[in-house]
Amino acid sequence: MQIYEQELTVTKDQLDLLNHVNNIEYVRWVQDIAAAHWTLKSTQEIRLKYFWVMMSHHIQYKGEALLGDTLLLKTFILHSKGAKSTRAVEIFNKTTGKLLTTSETVWCFMSSDTNKPARIPEDVANLFS
Repeated sequence: MQIYEQELTVTKDQLDLLNHVNNIEYVRWVQDIAAAHWTLKSTQEIRLKYFWVMMSHHIQYKGEALLGDTLLLKTFILHSKGAKSTRAVEIFNKTTGKLLTTSETVWCFMSSDTNKPARIPEDVANLFS
C-alpha cells in the first residue's frame, strides 16, 4: 500500500462559529489530497483520457482542529475493482499525533471520451500499489 502525505496549517477562514475547523473543510481536504495524489502519480496523457468522480463519502470526526494547528493528511487506496476505487484519508494533529478524522470515499473512474464509467486499466491501478 502506497501512502501519500500532505501537511497544512489551519487558517482563520477554515473555522466555524465554535472556532474549530468547519466540517466542510475536512471534505474539501479529502477531495484535494485525492486530486493531488492522482496528479502526482498519473501522466498528462492519462489525465486527458480519464477522470474521477465521487460516488459516496463517509467521514468520521474523532477530534477537533483549531486555528494554527498543523495537520498531517494521509491517503491511500483500500481497494479497486472494475470502475470503482475506495480511497481512505486520515487526518492527524501533527503536534500531538492524535487522529482527528477518518474517511472512506468511493470514486468512479470515468472516460473523458464517453463521460461514462471505465474499467480501471492495470497500468493505472499499478500507479497506487
